[in-house]
Amino acid sequence: MLPANLLIDLHSTFPPDRFYTDPVDCYAYAYDNSRKIFPPDAVLFPLTTEEVQRVVSLCNRYQVPLIPRGRGTGTAGGSLPELGGIALSLERMLKIISVDPANRVIVAEPGVLNQSVQNAAKPYGFFWPPDPSSAQFSSIGGNIATSAGGPHAVKYGTTREHVLGLKAVTGAGDFITTGCYTTKGVVGYDLTRLLIGSEGTLAVITEATLKLTALPNTVTGIIAHFRDLTSCTTAIVNIMALPQLPSALEFLDSGSLNLIRNRYPNMLPMDADAMLMIEVDGFDDDTFAAASAILKACQADGLIRVNQVNDTAALWKARKALSPLLREIAPKKINEDVVVPVNTLPQFLNGLTQLSTHYQLHNVNFGHAGNGNIHVNLLINPDNAEEVSRAERCLDEIFDLVVKLRGTLSGEHGIGSEKRAFVTKEIDCATLDLMRNIKQLFDPNNILNPGKLFPATE
Repeated sequence: MLPANLLIDLHSTFPPDRFYTDPVDCYAYAYDNSRKIFPPDAVLFPLTTEEVQRVVSLCNRYQVPLIPRGRGTGTAGGSLPELGGIALSLERMLKIISVDPANRVIVAEPGVLNQSVQNAAKPYGFFWPPDPSSAQFSSIGGNIATSAGGPHAVKYGTTREHVLGLKAVTGAGDFITTGCYTTKGVVGYDLTRLLIGSEGTLAVITEATLKLTALPNTVTGIIAHFRDLTSCTTAIVNIMALPQLPSALEFLDSGSLNLIRNRYPNMLPMDADAMLMIEVDGFDDDTFAAASAILKACQADGLIRVNQVNDTAALWKARKALSPLLREIAPKKINEDVVVPVNTLPQFLNGLTQLSTHYQLHNVNFGHAGNGNIHVNLLINPDNAEEVSRAERCLDEIFDLVVKLRGTLSGEHGIGSEKRAFVTKEIDCATLDLMRNIKQLFDPNNILNPGKLFPATE
């Protein structure tokens, strides 16, 4: 329950269509793609930085949790109001403030969809490289909160590489401006990169200056099928050792291929046990040379066939079919987006096979092999307590393997609430204490997205 005086203050600031308190209206903001549900006590829809500052100030005064939210497409529980409080939905901050082709910049509010940024940039011959699978529905504020990536991060990098500056309101209610408008700038600490990936725990982003990239004029695709996992991972390592970098390099294991075969029987060779979907982009001769080099790099023992395809939409058909199929075959999937160094992929994927076999779990793996970012999916029945226990033990060992291989627990989904218990596997105590101190400095009363990112302290 929110304090009565806070409700009075908020009603005086926000009209009824931008301030929900009815539990039925609030329910749509109780969950994200993690499938967990934590209803907020209220939902607010600010339109300006000043309104955000007003809300932050009031939540500080009444010690009420405030949970910034984009479009709720995250999978790690980062936007869940676990402790109640107010969900601060930024979905109505929808202005594209400027498009500046001379400086290759777009300035936009946090509620603008990723796809809307692409649509605004395309007429000028540019695009914004972050391309998560939710690009048509996710907001740039959400992309920034988790440093979203996607298939093309292998060549272009994640969100962190494509944001020049931010405007934001800290948890203390201070308005700050980070970064600059230019691609060069080294004045002061890099607070922009600190806020990117902070999942709304430090500040509420109200404006972003985004760096654009020139659209390639040539795009081609390559599909390679392999008889076994070993030959496929050998090809991945060979491809990533080339000077010519693919713009996307996606991997599907035998579990993924079997799911697709069950729905689309004629799409894949029956004897394929692993598959690579590769995209090459650039400018004419460079693209041709890169595609030729990658085709040769696929010639590992166990290759069934490799084909170049010009219809890149068809290239992604199998990949895009996977997520809905996973949801159909299991009541729940534990989905992790771990990253390991590319040259350790053979060891990691073999380790996954051994662990899933040991714990008797169905496991489907696919993802962005070009930067070692594998989406591990443990398929379980949440009503089977013994199976859930096995899955938890398996996941714990998977994370141990990732860290042992010098990997990281999350490449693009973030930590949120789903992975916070495992953070100490990767981050030592002194570093974690420093991070908590930074949180305290930005948000002294711990009102912004409390409880996220960090494991509980005893």
